[in-house]
Amino acid sequence: MTSKRPRLKIPFEGFDIILECCSISLLCLMWLYVFKIYGELPETVSTHFNAQGIADGFSNKSTLWFIPIIATLLYVCLIILNKFPHLHKYKVNITETNAYKNYRFSTRILRVVNLLSITLMAYITYFIVGQAKDKEIEISSLFLPLVIGLSIILPIVILIYQRKLNKD
Repeated sequence: MTSKRPRLKIPFEGFDIILECCSISLLCLMWLYVFKIYGELPETVSTHFNAQGIADGFSNKSTLWFIPIIATLLYVCLIILNKFPHLHKYKVNITETNAYKNYRFSTRILRVVNLLSITLMAYITYFIVGQAKDKEIEISSLFLPLVIGLSIILPIVILIYQRKLNKD
């Protein structure tokens, strides 16, 4: 079914450029932060926190590198996936007439998800480093509800908007 879909190159618009610049900037800042602070960290850092933000898992400080590595891999994979919007999953049959608007929407969703994922990983990196340096950084009591809420609300909003998009 996807082989019959039109293959279009979706150009960047202003909002797409802003999303990409924010994602790349945040990713670079996360790498720079870990490079800068790594030598100052103790050998053991917190790697897991309970719902109250209290550390309940510890590991070698080298595990801190996994967060920027995973964030970078995720970013690159989503950028590659964004180059092939005709392979994405859609709730409607994609035709020549609706392909552009559905592809535009799908690629934009991936950019937003990319930015939100990198933001989450940067926040976690900052929090782990803060805990390791004995700073009074507390994870917000809103952190867990916010992450769970966004994970539930975002797909619902996407489905509603996609239905509206395809009614026109």
